[in-house]
Amino acid sequence: MPQETKHSFIRPKTEPIPTAPDEATPISLHRLSGKSKEFLHLLSYLLLPIDLLVKFGIDPITLRNKAGEIMVEVAHSEDGTIWGMRLQNDIDRRDPLIEIEMIDTLFGRISVTWVGMNDPRAPRFDIDHLPNGDLTLRGKASRNLTTEAAALVAGLAPGQVRRGLGSFSRLLNDLEQFFACLHFYEFEVEPLYYHNAILFERHGFQYVQGKRFMQRIHEGFSPGGVYQQRLDNSTPFRDPAQADSIRGRSWAIHDGILDETWDRIKLIKRIGVLADSNTAPDLGW
Repeated sequence: MPQETKHSFIRPKTEPIPTAPDEATPISLHRLSGKSKEFLHLLSYLLLPIDLLVKFGIDPITLRNKAGEIMVEVAHSEDGTIWGMRLQNDIDRRDPLIEIEMIDTLFGRISVTWVGMNDPRAPRFDIDHLPNGDLTLRGKASRNLTTEAAALVAGLAPGQVRRGLGSFSRLLNDLEQFFACLHFYEFEVEPLYYHNAILFERHGFQYVQGKRFMQRIHEGFSPGGVYQQRLDNSTPFRDPAQADSIRGRSWAIHDGILDETWDRIKLIKRIGVLADSNTAPDLGW
């Protein structure tokens, strides 16, 4: 039987150190400005995959590149209700490896308004601006149709300027840990595109708004449906072969094929819980 040493985890007459909060009061984004730099530093680490840092030449402890530049940018609005983080790279500073933005809501939740990953080694498609330099807000305000068509052919989805890093599931898991540290049992997302909504629901998110809308979309793209009939090759984004593809449907919706505006879609993720939402059964990417 091994002898107890002075390094034993439990020794006589000692009390365990509490590791849980006495009161799990949610920490809203606007309250982060009152936290210490050490707390904010550790909080950011939750969203930074160590292997990704090393792969792109970023020191996992100092978060600096080989030139000594800090590669993690954290910013917030003046009132503190909007918080964002970008993990930069040395290949192309236009597109961060990871980009996350979130906002305090009026209902006491936090909403993730943007989450994206970019592979800077992949070809870039300038769908985010017009040839004259005007911004398109990723196709939401205006559209660079020629570049969007090229992105479609290259296998990208609406809103993507490059392919991703293949780590979306991991990033969502990291977000759950992030919100657990802020003492939130759930957080919400408002997907900008159809394919985002499908990806979120397949990662355990639950609809609080828009589920019936999503079901109508699926019905419309099914054989004989109104949207399936509108896939008439009138634009590159309305190929009949797209009816059975998440990405293809997303491009057609982005192209204005619906009778309704794409908005009012909201999902929540409960920490550690996988919902079973499925508005497009058996639909492939």
